[in-house]
Amino acid sequence: MLRDISVKARSAGESIVSSKEKPVKRTTIILEEEERNFIDSLIEEGREPGIKPLISKMLDVYRSMMIYDWKYPGEYYCGISRVAFTNVEFIDTMLQYIPKEKWREAGQRIGEAARVSLEASLDLESTKRERWPDVLKRLRVQGFGDFYLRDKYIIVRTPFVSKCEVWSGFLEGLFGLHLEAKTSTPPFVFEIVD
Repeated sequence: MLRDISVKARSAGESIVSSKEKPVKRTTIILEEEERNFIDSLIEEGREPGIKPLISKMLDVYRSMMIYDWKYPGEYYCGISRVAFTNVEFIDTMLQYIPKEKWREAGQRIGEAARVSLEASLDLESTKRERWPDVLKRLRVQGFGDFYLRDKYIIVRTPFVSKCEVWSGFLEGLFGLHLEAKTSTPPFVFEIVD
């Protein structure tokens, strides 16, 4: 009976191996102890599910942010756009000096600039609805917030700017549409009316 089980297991294993078209490629990475301890702490704290998903996420960010083209130190470009790491307080302070009645218009101009940058750098046409998931993923990777499309709604969770009027204008300029804000505090919910 034990022999039958081992034969069945072997034949099942053989069918799995033979069904694969390409063998899995493996890469060995030698990490410094400090680097490995850091990765282990992320996993132990539950911030990352494992080393493979962490490396996959890192590569996704590396590719999507075009980090391989960055010039160090302090000069970062993604396609035609210069990238600067700044804190939210910097943006909020700048907004204090723009009259509130101009926030939506300022957002629209920023959205239009983002549209040009995405099209020229990444070939992402933000006015085409089928490309919206890619555009929103890009904004998420860049730290703008978490975005969700629900039928005729765009939801912005954890936005880096807390002014609804700026977001209305930004999304209108970026996507070339008209929105109606349904909430005035985060998470923002915008109804697509065009």
